[in-house]
Amino acid sequence: MPMPTWWGHVNKRVFNRRAIASGKWPVLIHVGRVTGATYHTPLDAHPVDGGYLFVLVYGSRSDWVRNVLAAGSARLRADGREVGLAAPRLVGEAEAFQALPDEVARPPKLLRITEFLRMDLVTG
Repeated sequence: MPMPTWWGHVNKRVFNRRAIASGKWPVLIHVGRVTGATYHTPLDAHPVDGGYLFVLVYGSRSDWVRNVLAAGSARLRADGREVGLAAPRLVGEAEAFQALPDEVARPPKLLRITEFLRMDLVTG
């Protein structure tokens, strides 16, 4: 896993709340696979053709990733609007980098991030 698990716990309990309150970060709204509770997770969401791509800084075993994969959908609040997302799937580095616009910075190699989550916009 690229980032240590303990840092993810600190992030979840301290920094995520501040990021959501600031309104500067896109927020993924998803349902817990065990609790059924609604969660709000600030993420770096990148618009790609027909949907969004998320860099999995903590890997695919993160709670939010497992929640979204189990539910098959989520909502994303970004840039003053909320959109529905569906068909979550893990993609590799090659597919992710091909989908991302050139101006979007790639994760530093030092982080060893090789997994990404891609979701499609729900239309209609």
